[in-house]
Order: sequence, then structure tokens, then C-alpha cells
Amino acid sequence: MTRQEAGAIYDAGKEAVVRALLMMDSRIRALEQRVQSLENQLARNSRNSSKPPSSDGFRKPAPKSLRKKGKRKSGGQPGHAGHTLKMADRPDDTQVHHVTECEHCGRSLADQSAESVEKRQVHDLPPLRLIVTEHQAESKTSACGHLNKAAFPEGVNAPAQYGEGIKAAAVYLKNYQCLPYERTCELLGDFFGCPMSEGTLANIIAQSHELAAEPVEKIKERVEQAAVAHFDETGSRVEGKLWWLHSASTAQATYYDIHPKRGREAIDDIGILPDFFGRAIHDFWKPYFGYDCLHGLCNAHHLRELIFVHEQHHQDWAERMIDCLLDIKDAVDQARESSDHLASDQIQAFEARYRQVLDAGYAQNPLPPLPRNARKRRGRRKKPKPRNLLERLDAHRTEDLAFMSDFNVPFDNNQAERDLRMMEVQQKTSGLTRAGDENGSRVEGLYRPPLSSCALVNRTLGKKGPE
Repeated sequence: MTRQEAGAIYDAGKEAVVRALLMMDSRIRALEQRVQSLENQLARNSRNSSKPPSSDGFRKPAPKSLRKKGKRKSGGQPGHAGHTLKMADRPDDTQVHHVTECEHCGRSLADQSAESVEKRQVHDLPPLRLIVTEHQAESKTSACGHLNKAAFPEGVNAPAQYGEGIKAAAVYLKNYQCLPYERTCELLGDFFGCPMSEGTLANIIAQSHELAAEPVEKIKERVEQAAVAHFDETGSRVEGKLWWLHSASTAQATYYDIHPKRGREAIDDIGILPDFFGRAIHDFWKPYFGYDCLHGLCNAHHLRELIFVHEQHHQDWAERMIDCLLDIKDAVDQARESSDHLASDQIQAFEARYRQVLDAGYAQNPLPPLPRNARKRRGRRKKPKPRNLLERLDAHRTEDLAFMSDFNVPFDNNQAERDLRMMEVQQKTSGLTRAGDENGSRVEGLYRPPLSSCALVNRTLGKKGPE
């Protein structure tokens, strides 16, 4: 606004000045909200929000653990057995290094017996090459003129083919170690002298899908029948399009499925949650609450959001809530060593403390009054993020504190996030996944339903599969 324009408003009288000031105030408030929103976006990182660490770029936040400093020093503790490489009782090969002459006088010692022997062992890989087994089937004609041919073993169908060992190694490298197709084939050629083509590798993975169908279905059944199961999903690029990789897991079994959708439609197609009656641990993704089962929320997500509210909005109640949740977790961890529940008075004290922190949060985040002439709008009223977090912690306190009442319920949903981590690594190394067969159901070793990699990942992660 120029000086002349301001003077014209002043000369127009009191009403014109008031009207101009109100318009300026409204614009300033809108700009302040916009600046605050942009600052909030810039302040979010993997430590105080659900953003992945890869989004931090080169400006990664300094690590700041919420764990309290322990009394023990870092490193191996007293009594730790260790994993030192030990000498083998029966080495596969022995090489004796003889003393043939005296290094001082030059006299021959070739025929003299050794007085002592010092042993050192080198543990190494044997020469790696494919072992080729040739099968020869005889043909014989009997006196009656009938030609008799010997049968080849089951699975020996071509003049030259790969055996089960190299196929298992190929699937392991591709589906568990998450190497791209090209690098998997390159590794097989470099280490085993087996230059496999990408098309052959894709066919081997397809065969493993068929063989794993039954155990994968049993894995799915085991997750459905579990008392506590973890659920999560992550974005996955399939032929340049955004799909969603879903996981459902326990400590013993993990089931994966990939779907074009993220919400209710995908969950219904996967078919675990509709028939699940245990406690589902998840990260407050709204579609999960549409299923008739018990729920538990991931407090690791809450801690990150509380850190953001404390650091960005400077609200003390968030720090108090962090301390409250971590103190409850410490109490549960200590009680678990000798009991399966907390004392009732301890639970009541923690619940009262939780309530007090929420009250302090509401006092710092009252709902802003509606303007007098505000139009009625459909949907929920827009609220600041600290207020939304407060209301979630209040409305779902039973799900937040489920780990306090039931020691079988974990504090967080890290089980599901760990199970998805290697799939995210595959996305980073390979860039995307590729659809396969004519039905569009095969996606680079992941199949829906079921996923061929489930049984392999289950085994290689050290988890016990269904019996």
C-alpha cells in the first residue's frame, strides 16, 4: 500500500480505516498460517515424523536416542561367550612345511624328525564351480521285438538344465538379498561360472512360486489365528505405477501381498484381517479400524510425533507424554522378568498420569473460536496438528496403553516395519518391480496370492514356519 492509498483511506473516515485494518489482519493471519505450515514441512524428518530416512537427504538429523543412559559400558559384557573363529578338529587338507636345512650352518635336516609342530588353520571357500551330473538312459530290444527305455529321474526333463541347488541360490539372492535381476545373474556368473539369463531367472522364480503355494497358505493361516499380529504397508513401484506392499506378521511367520490399492479394498482382497479376531498392531491407518478385532497402536510413531510437537511448537506436554510412555515401557520390561502383569495400583497411577498430561495438552491447545459469520462446512473442523494428536491419544488411550495391560502386546509396530525394510531396500537397488504373467499377478518374485518369497524369507530370516 502506498502513502497516497493509506491517506485516501484515512480521509474516507473511521469505517473505511476499520474495514482496511480488518482486511489486513485477515491477510496477515492467513500468511502466518501459511508460513507456519511451510516451517512445519521443513522441520519434519525421519526422527520426528513418519518420513523415511531416505527423505532426509544429506542433511540428516543428529541422532538423539530416547533411551536412558545405562550403567553398563558399551561393547561385550562380562560372561559374553563371543564368536572367535576356532580351529577345526579334522581339517580337510593338511600341508606340512618342512625344515630342510639349518639356517645358521647350512647342514641338511631333511632326514631328522621334528621336535615340535606349530599349527595354524586357514578357513576358506573351496573352488566354486558347477558340478555336472550326466544321466544316461539305456535302450534295449527284447527277443519279442519290443524296445525298452530306462526312465530318467523325476525332474530331469531337458538335455541340459539347472539343478535344485543353483535354483535355490538364485531365488535366495533375488528374493531375500533383494538383488536386481541383472546383478543376480552377474553374481552367479562371477562366483559359480554360471552365466544365467534374466529370463531363465524369472522362470526359476515362477517355479518357486508354484512350489511354495502350500506353505505360504499355511503361513497365512498361522497369522490369521495369532493372538497378536502386526500389520503395515509401504509404497512400491510396479512398472512405473504406485502399488502397495502389505505385510501381516508375527514373531514366527510373515505374509506379504502386493496390491494396486492401499485401503479397505486391498485388505479385503488379502483376506487376513476380515477373519482375524486377535489384536492387530498398526500405525493408526484408518481402514484398519474398520475390522472387528482388538487394536493396538504403534507408540514409536507417537514418540516421533510428540518430538515434533515439542521441538517445533514448543509445547511442554509433549515432552511429558514422551516421559510417561517410556516410563510405562520401562516398568513393563522390568515386571516381565518376574511376572505377567503390572500391579493394579501401578496401572492406576500410570493412567492418572496419562490423563494429567492430556489435560495439560488441552489447556495449551484450546479450539480456536469460530468466526461469527462463518459458513457451515461439511466434514470435520480443521484443527492444528498438536490438537489432532491430543485427541487421538485421548480417544484411543486403550489401544495406546494396551501393552501395559497385556504383556503379549508390544510397545510398537517395529516387527512389521522390519519385515518391510528389505523390500524397501529392493526398491532402492532395483528401482521398481515388474509385472509378469498374463494375469498381471506376478511381480518380481512377489505373487498375489500367494507370495512366492514368503516361505523363503520366512526361512532365511530364521523364523519357524508352520509345521
